[in-house]
Amino acid sequence: MTYAHEIKVAIGAAGLVALTLGAPPLAADAFSTDWAKAAKSDARLVAASRTLAGFEIRLAPGAITYWRDPGDAGVPPTFDFSKSSNVAGVEASFPAPKRIREQDGSEAFGYDSDVVIPLTVEPSDPSKPVTLALEASYAVCEKLCLPARAKLELTLPGAASPDAGRIEAALAAAPRVVAPEAFAMTGDAAGGWRVCVAREEGAPRDLFVEPPSGWWVTAAPDRSDGARDCFAVAVRDKPAGAAPPVALRLTLTGGKAPVETTVVAR
Repeated sequence: MTYAHEIKVAIGAAGLVALTLGAPPLAADAFSTDWAKAAKSDARLVAASRTLAGFEIRLAPGAITYWRDPGDAGVPPTFDFSKSSNVAGVEASFPAPKRIREQDGSEAFGYDSDVVIPLTVEPSDPSKPVTLALEASYAVCEKLCLPARAKLELTLPGAASPDAGRIEAALAAAPRVVAPEAFAMTGDAAGGWRVCVAREEGAPRDLFVEPPSGWWVTAAPDRSDGARDCFAVAVRDKPAGAAPPVALRLTLTGGKAPVETTVVAR
């Protein structure tokens, strides 16, 4: 969902439990910053090249952090690159999420192990050095959800990075954009939709649906079709007066590789 019915982050305790550094950590080497430490997690910037970097989160055992859509309740990460030098734009490619059952029974979308979020950088002037200055906010949950912040700065090197291979692999493993025609969508009697895709070999599939702000939708497997992988998408809440058509961003995991697209649901 795009908003939380229950915000579990301990905002009042933020000053005690989240360590926010007043100045960016110095670079551990030419290819990464030092770790910015927070409760239950650390974070850093890692360079692959002058146009590719990664935001890496290292989680404590048993902790989770959130995808760009956090699920039933939680806080998605936010990235502010406005203080960077020679940067025209940065695109974050989130790895495919997992569906995680939290202790209170709610369902989170995110990661339960260390994660690298690739950052594709567009320089303003490709002939000049690029310095990424990032102020990141994210949440980490174990028994309690805690806010975390990292203030990081790294000049992306022209030399080959020892971390290039794993950042490039993370980028290659991110959901690939496909045409909306890859998804067959029909309306149902309850005001939701049935979404089907051609079946293929690989890991079990799951569907994550991102609606517009103010809408809350859920997706569950629909096994009534023996030839395709189908999901029932239900509307749990929406703004007063809102009605289809509505744009939905779909992320399909499992199978041979994760894919995503945006469809107009009618």
